[in-house]
Amino acid sequence: MKFGIIKERKNPPDRRVVFSPEELKQAQIQFPEAVFKVESSNIRVFPDEQYTEKGFEVTTEMEDCDVLIGVKEVPIDALISNKKYFFFSHTIKKQPYNRKLLQAILEKNIEMYDHETLVDENKHRLIGFGRYAGIVGAYNGIRAFGLKYELFNIPKAETLPDQKALIERLRKNRLPNIKIVLTGSGKVAYGAKEMLDAMKIKQVSVADYLSKSYDEPVYTFIDVLDYNKRKDGQVLDKYDFYNNPQEYESDFEKFSNVSDIFIAGHFYGDGAPVILTQQMMRSPKCKLKVVADVSCDIDGPIACTIRPSTIADPIYGYLPSEHKEVPYTHPAAIVVMAVDNLPCELPKDASEGFGKVFLEKIIPAFYNNDKDGILQRAKITENGKLTPRFAYLQNYVDGK
Repeated sequence: MKFGIIKERKNPPDRRVVFSPEELKQAQIQFPEAVFKVESSNIRVFPDEQYTEKGFEVTTEMEDCDVLIGVKEVPIDALISNKKYFFFSHTIKKQPYNRKLLQAILEKNIEMYDHETLVDENKHRLIGFGRYAGIVGAYNGIRAFGLKYELFNIPKAETLPDQKALIERLRKNRLPNIKIVLTGSGKVAYGAKEMLDAMKIKQVSVADYLSKSYDEPVYTFIDVLDYNKRKDGQVLDKYDFYNNPQEYESDFEKFSNVSDIFIAGHFYGDGAPVILTQQMMRSPKCKLKVVADVSCDIDGPIACTIRPSTIADPIYGYLPSEHKEVPYTHPAAIVVMAVDNLPCELPKDASEGFGKVFLEKIIPAFYNNDKDGILQRAKITENGKLTPRFAYLQNYVDGK
């Protein structure tokens, strides 16, 4: 079987790749019967020469590959018919802007596997860039606080080589005795936690965070039942929240009233209550100065995330009294960081981490008859049709 590592063609440019040269070499050693080709790219974080040095063919011709592997959406005119593709298609939630892409995948008889649909038997994601989103999101949030209050001006994450360099820059600057609240329980949240811990910021319990004052910066790490409560007052478990989100309302105000920075690393499910509302931010008790919305759901659970920001211009100001964007330097503005492609700012680390897991979890499925069902579960299209698991997308494909 011949695998092709394809060039990223989406704008703005994405320097990530699924396999670094070293990980691809490991794949070749582990699966000597596989053939790997690399499409030439002038933007990839690893230059063509590094793949050539490892013995791989670098070319512009990929038509003879059986499986083509990329990161972001492949432009329609670059899709090759009758191939297997792996990339983030951003179609499984019926995203309107990619309807034509899924239609083209079907028309070109492409067997599509989305990185998001690569899950185990318990529907847990096997791979992703979430950890790196959390790492960069936390860095950007601290950077935004420094800019807002003219305490320090550290470089943008994209200008630094790796996570180690990000940590070194953060640790050179002293933070005042601020409070940071971090939401989530997955890879994104734990990526952010890595950075707070690396800065030696003290983690405290929810009870202490809400009730005590400190003479040093601290953070608390909270999950869904810490910031949501049942409307009827019952205290049940988080599975009740997941199954009955409509029975809950946000209880986040107790955190927004004592927190200086909010790092949002949660997963937001359909029907769940808004977490940080306009009313909370308009309250004279609200202390929030920076919201680093790593999850970045527009018009979603964080009311101040009114648009995504960009790597080039990562922060903007939000004026709670008027629910509108203002310069972040406005005295009454909450600073919002809502970059929706954060892992792109750490392309080397993100690529190396992704490739390691892709080699461990996904490539073996091609050679063990997919014994764990990973490929079968992930397959969105086959023979020009949606697979049964993804039949719910038919109306989306039809434009209804």
